[in-house]
Amino acid sequence: MALLLLLLLVISASSASADEDAFIGVNIGTDLSDMPHPTQVVALLKSQQIKHVRLYNADRGMLLALANTGIKVAISVPNEQLLGIGQSNATAANWVSQNVVAHYPSTNITTICVGSEVLTSLPNAAPILVNALRFIHSALVASNLDRQIKVSTPLPSSIILDPFPPSQAFFNHSLNRVLVPMLSFLQSTGSSFMLNVYPYYDYMQSNGVIPLDYALFKPLPANREVVDANTLLHYTNVFDAVIDAAYFAMASLNFTNIPVLVTESGWPSKGDSKEPDATLENANTYNSNLIRHVLNHTGTPKHPGIAVSTYIYELYNEDTRPGPLSEKNWGLFDANGAPIYVLHITDAGSVLANDTTNQTYCAAKDGADVKLLQAALDWACGPGKVDCSQLAQGQPCYEPDTVAEHATYAFDAYYKMNGKDPEACDFKGVAAITTSNPSHGSCVFLGSSDRNGTFLNSTAPSADSKSSNSPINRLHGNYGFSTCLMIMIAVASALVL
Repeated sequence: MALLLLLLLVISASSASADEDAFIGVNIGTDLSDMPHPTQVVALLKSQQIKHVRLYNADRGMLLALANTGIKVAISVPNEQLLGIGQSNATAANWVSQNVVAHYPSTNITTICVGSEVLTSLPNAAPILVNALRFIHSALVASNLDRQIKVSTPLPSSIILDPFPPSQAFFNHSLNRVLVPMLSFLQSTGSSFMLNVYPYYDYMQSNGVIPLDYALFKPLPANREVVDANTLLHYTNVFDAVIDAAYFAMASLNFTNIPVLVTESGWPSKGDSKEPDATLENANTYNSNLIRHVLNHTGTPKHPGIAVSTYIYELYNEDTRPGPLSEKNWGLFDANGAPIYVLHITDAGSVLANDTTNQTYCAAKDGADVKLLQAALDWACGPGKVDCSQLAQGQPCYEPDTVAEHATYAFDAYYKMNGKDPEACDFKGVAAITTSNPSHGSCVFLGSSDRNGTFLNSTAPSADSKSSNSPINRLHGNYGFSTCLMIMIAVASALVL
């Protein structure tokens, strides 16, 4: 099983739309000086078991390379094409004919993103945005594809004002003339409300008011959780608070059954001197926790158990993007297909990781009952036929002498003996697959020393992969003032509880 970057790996969860599974997907930007050829991009996706991708355009080379892979594809109408499509039904029909009908069903196109953050990045185009949505949808109807392919438009979380408490959130009133008909369109077509959610920017703009742990999904003590006084719902992370604010804001306009789809979320792995929290560790923590949060069906406080499908931003580091250093370092991989870091994903089903060397391990779950762990350890070293001699006193894996550490060694050995079959890493619920190497000191776990993976080489750039990935479509920095205000108030209120 290719170690997925989990990235995106899409495993099932229950979605706000009852008949669809929630998923983790990945955005594919192309601002690289040495952009891999589409066939190389797809090879990486397949090796990582990535099942959902979002393109910022409708690049023909990518759509051809994705054909017959089963990967579900969201394509985009770039902002620079929005005006023509929003003013002409015929132009929209031609776009659908060239970029959808010509490739479907060989290429499994499931979604069309019309523009990107149009209401804030191109406010003058706002009046024709809903027309563009309708015209694209009408073209799909004419091709009998409207049930298979949904149409929506990604929006920034900054359009939500007064977002804390989430139960009192509402949209910028100046946008309601667009949002009301847009939401009506989404509801009538069974489409999702697309939202870009960046806790990194909320945290950065809070000037220290938002705790880093709150932005990274790290566990918080009960007295530091954010409480919505109107609903008494407890919020333990920025992501959930933003999602619920969106649900409540839609409800304030009398729309209560439109699911939220997060089209972008992530954390940069490197930044300049003004971005000290753009680090490998924090990027790993955020994306690993985000993936676990989605695939574990956690949901939000308002909608527990209903996971919010999310596309991680993004597949590659993009060295030619303008702006601060962080803008170039949101990727999970470099241009050669080598992982920037290995995601730490446990307790998220048979999820793998973005490590093409296929390094997965079986470890004791944190907080597992000691008696159950001991019983499982005894079984593994007995009937399970694991060689546990390395756990004897004086041997390399004796220290630390804890049941959990010894169990992890035995569990992992059994898992490897059985070909890394996910069912071989259960032990009645006290074990889970992880990409974190449990080796320590002289105690080296089976397979841990073989780290020489074969990565994809990038030698042939796509001729048209750059055409519509312009910075205006994906410029960061516009996020979070209102969301940040929400969290600032939220955290402040929690701290006095």
